[in-house]
Amino acid sequence: MLLQSILVLIVSTIAGVLTGVLLLRFWMQAIQVKPSFSAAQFMFKTSNWLVQPLRRFIPGWWGYDWASLVAAFLITFLSVVIEGALSLNFSLPALLALALIHLLQSILFGLMVLLLIEAVLSWINPVAPIMPYVRALNEPVLRPLRRMIPLVGGMDFSVLVALLLLQIARQVLNGIFASL
Repeated sequence: MLLQSILVLIVSTIAGVLTGVLLLRFWMQAIQVKPSFSAAQFMFKTSNWLVQPLRRFIPGWWGYDWASLVAAFLITFLSVVIEGALSLNFSLPALLALALIHLLQSILFGLMVLLLIEAVLSWINPVAPIMPYVRALNEPVLRPLRRMIPLVGGMDFSVLVALLLLQIARQVLNGIFASL
């Protein structure tokens, strides 16, 4: 049982990092944010081995790098399959549903991390070199909220509202996950 827990931890950590890189790659290309050279080098070196072969079968459409998104799903699915094999749960429809829920949870978690990075950097170092990238990545999420939520005493509460909405979405997904 302990060995099983350790293996699940290792698999989920590796899958989480790879999924995060692939989702960030997809998001940066979707909103046309050019990463810094070192960030781009890290993303491409850790994910090209999977994305490049997939691009032969899954071309980009409408400005989206679908191969990166499909690769993120495949990594998540593989992680769920390995965890399912360790717990002797092999139902393919259940594994596909769990993989989709895990991927959606990863997307929500990634957006929450980006929002927290922006909030913290805006307090401690608003001119940090990474700040323009983080702001650009968060802008599609925050723009609609900033239209609806006025500044209160010069304070922008859109990040707080976005975090709250993302947390609600995670709870809904967790409820669906628990029912499976």
